[in-house]
Parts: sequence; C-alpha cells; structure tokens
Amino acid sequence: MKLSTRIALWAAAVVPLLVVLAGLLLLPLVGRDLRHQQDARLADRAAAVLPSVRALVAADTRGRPKVEQNQQRKVVDAALDSGVRVTAQDGTVLLSVGPQPADDRAFPGTPGGPATVHDHGAAWRVLTVHVSGGGANGGSGTLWVSEPGSLAGNQTATVRRRVLLVAAVAAPLSALIGFALAERATAPLRRLSRRATELDPAAPRTPGTEDGAGGAGGAPFTAERSGTAEVDELAAALALLLSRYDEQALRTAQALETARSFSAAASHELRTPLMSLGTNLDVLAAHQDLPPGERAEIVAELRDDHARLLDLLTALGTLARGDLVEVDSFGPVDLADLTDAAAADARRRRPEADITVELPSELRVFGWEPGLRIMLVNLLVNAAVHGRGGPQRTEPARVTVRLVPAGRVALLTVDDTGPGIPPAEREAVFHRFHRRRDSPGSGLGLTLVAQQAALHRGTVRIGEPPDGTGCRMEVRLPLPDTDTPTLRLPVRRDWIAGEER
Repeated sequence: MKLSTRIALWAAAVVPLLVVLAGLLLLPLVGRDLRHQQDARLADRAAAVLPSVRALVAADTRGRPKVEQNQQRKVVDAALDSGVRVTAQDGTVLLSVGPQPADDRAFPGTPGGPATVHDHGAAWRVLTVHVSGGGANGGSGTLWVSEPGSLAGNQTATVRRRVLLVAAVAAPLSALIGFALAERATAPLRRLSRRATELDPAAPRTPGTEDGAGGAGGAPFTAERSGTAEVDELAAALALLLSRYDEQALRTAQALETARSFSAAASHELRTPLMSLGTNLDVLAAHQDLPPGERAEIVAELRDDHARLLDLLTALGTLARGDLVEVDSFGPVDLADLTDAAAADARRRRPEADITVELPSELRVFGWEPGLRIMLVNLLVNAAVHGRGGPQRTEPARVTVRLVPAGRVALLTVDDTGPGIPPAEREAVFHRFHRRRDSPGSGLGLTLVAQQAALHRGTVRIGEPPDGTGCRMEVRLPLPDTDTPTLRLPVRRDWIAGEER
C-alpha cells in the first residue's frame, strides 16, 4: 500500500474520531450554557412581571376585582412565552398562564433560584419568587415562572446531530485532503526512488565523484536538495552508502588486479633464476666428481640465484602492500626519527658504506609508517650499492642523507659518490624490473620509492649533488597543516602491473 493511501485512510479514521471526541467534550458545555441562558430568561421574565404581580396580590387581598383583572392582563402581556403562576398567601391560585407543570405539587414550595422539576415524565425549569403586596394590608403570595426543560435538551440534541453530520462529512473529505497532502509531501521521495532505480547495475562502474557520491551503475548518484529534511537525509545516506560501495568494489577490483599482476610478474621474472637454479643443480647431480673450485663456483651461483629470488618475492609483496593500503593506516610520523633508524639499518646491511645523516630534532609528516620506512631503506641501500666511487668503482660508497623542512614540504635528499644516472635514463629507473647490467637487485627498489612517494602525495626526482659528482635522490613530502590532516589516496594504484598511473 502506498504511503499516501495509508495517510488518507488514517486521516479518514482519525479526523472523524477527533470530531466526535470534540463533540463529546463540547456537548456538556453547550448544555450548561443553554441552561444558564434559560435561567437568565426566567429571571428577566420574573423581573418584568413582578410589579404587576405585587399589584395583583394587593388587589386580591383588598378585594378589588377590577384592579385584579387589570393586573392579570398586564402579567399575561409581560410573561410572553413563559409560564406564570401566582398564588395568594392562603394558596389560592390568582393567575396561571403559559406552559407550566399541570400538577400543583410539582412547583417548589420555597422561594429560590431556578430548579428543574418533573411532571408526568416532562422536565420543567421553574423560578420561585416570594411576592409582598406592600403595606400593612397588602398581603403576600408566590410567583412561579416556568419554561419547558426540553428546550435546552432539544438544542443539545441538535448540536449532537450536527457533530455527527460533520464527522460523517469529515471522513471522505479528510481522506481526500490527506491523500493530496501526502502525495505532495512524498513527491521528493518518489523522485529519489526514480533516481535510485535509474542506476543501472549492468553499466560500466564509475569511481566516486568529488562529493563522495558514487553510482551503482553508469551514472553517479549525487545528493540533491529537495527542501524536505527527511528526504535530504535519506538522499545523503544513500549517496554515502553508494560511495562506500563503489570504494569497496574498486578496492576489491584493485586487490584482484594486484593478485593477478603479482602472479604474472612473479611467473615472468622468476623464470630465469629458476632455470639457472635447475641448470646448476643438474650439473651438480650429473658430475659428482667436479673439482672443488668449480663446485664452489656453482654453489655461489645457486646462492646468488636464491638471494635474487628472495629479493624479488619480497619486493613484489611490498609493492602489493602499497597497492592495497587503506587511508586508516595513515597517521602522524616523525620522519627524522624514521630516517635515522633507516640509516642505522643500512649501515648494518652495508658496513663498507660510509653513511652520514643531517637531521632536525623532529619533523612530522602524515603518512604510512611502514611505507615510509620501505622508501627510506630502498633509497639508502640503492645509494650504498650504486654509489661506489673511483674509475673502477672500487672505492666504498659515501652517502649523505639530509632532511629539512622547506616551506610546506619536507625535503629529503640522498647524495652518493657514484657515477650518477644519465638524464635520459632518470625516468626509466623508477619503472619495475629496470636494472643495470651489474645490478644485484631485483629492479624494484626505486619502483617502491616512487610508489610510496605517490601514496603520500609527494614527488621523487633524480639530480646531481651540488659538486656535480655522483647522484642525488630528492623526495618531497607535504607537511600537515594540523595534527589530523585529511588524505586522499590515488584512485588507481597498479605498480605491480606497470600500467599508466
């Protein structure tokens, strides 16, 4: 059942009920007001006829029939439509005109305000007044002014019938009005429903838009203001839900693509060292009597191939971690402390290299600490391996690491004394599996550096030290404006696949 239909039915049921309840509360008030009006009318009639009634009582006491008849006419004229009954002191009825109880015993015996009496099942409203004829011989009597009590009851019954009539008319009328208002009120909700149904699940998926509202189909869903607070809240919640759904779907797709890329890259790059391992093992198995020198050479090649396999798998796994990292993993990191720890680790790995650092006491960035550590370690190991000096590159590498704040960025430079990198090759060294002929690495070290710089919204470039000798790696990372800055990761992160970023 439509919401507007439900509202119409509820209005058709509730509004008449409210009318009836209001009538039940109103009827006692109406009855009381009608009785007050009747009592006031009786009091006015009694005041109007009282002078003539006094004269009538005095004339009866003094035995003046003509005067008595004259006063009777005056009383009848002043009584109008009310009933009037006048008795002398001895109970003799001097005048009885108009509507009044037929039984004399129904009249109150003592003077007082209006009272309700009953005569043969009929109710009467009666006002009793003591009358004095005036003077010593004027005598006294009693005046009763009466009206049927059913007058107020009849008017109350009329009000009751009209309340029921209004309730009967209010049922269909309130249903129509409720339906019209509900249709108008639910129009934004229907528009929102149509917009939601227009999302085509079969259409190509679209990444989230700038306001965070993604689409479940080919068209993005955005929260448009409708002027109705509840509908706007629902639209915003729906847009947020679709945006998160899009984000999770995109992350799932990226995870699957990363897994496929990892498998493809691993199978391709591991083929050569595995074939070399197999060849050397076959040689050892087929020639048990190899001279010790040749056997040692083959074993050394096996160890080199094994180390290369481990380095390659480790680097691919690290690239996969960078592709799948979430924003929740980012937080404030002391880059100076992290750089010092990375330098100490590089000294342990390459004790022959001379590594010096120039660091501030503290320099905080907003980043992923494991990723920054990976970037620093690969920068320093790359400089220690390829930074050997001398014509034959036999001199130990001298590496200088500097970290300084430069405006709104943290500037990290790693200088070495090696042969440097020609300008034409500086972009290619960041590509996956790019290696020099004499490089012992996997060809993914600088790819990891570029990946982490991109994840942190930074840059990495290759240049030359100030003295022009060697190679300089320069990384710039943005400094946060507050302790809890916001960060948006790149939409596409496919460093393993090696696609365009």
